[in-house]
Amino acid sequence: MASIEECRAAIDRVSDRILELDEERRRKHIVERSVSVKVSDLDTVFDMRLTLNGLVDVSQRADGAGGSRAQVGITADSDDLVDMAEERLDFGKALLSGRVKLDASFGDMMRLRKLL
Repeated sequence: MASIEECRAAIDRVSDRILELDEERRRKHIVERSVSVKVSDLDTVFDMRLTLNGLVDVSQRADGAGGSRAQVGITADSDDLVDMAEERLDFGKALLSGRVKLDASFGDMMRLRKLL
């Protein structure tokens, strides 16, 4: 099981990968959204915003501690979160196999697919 610190570092790596994309591609596929990442085996939720500047305003709370409903919700265990950030686990395959759950509108799912 990965630690909370490793999960936070994984989120930072994903944000860095977003920033590596050229600005034109980011503008085409990113619409600012609130995002929550629930790490099921750590009973922790990371709340953040997806922007053209990556994942910003990242905060952490205990699962069940309340918080506003995010426009995009992702649920994964800590090891899968770290593996996806390290590109050892494909997000699409993890989603289709049920290892990761995504709660988002159809339009957001299509944009995320193109971005990831």
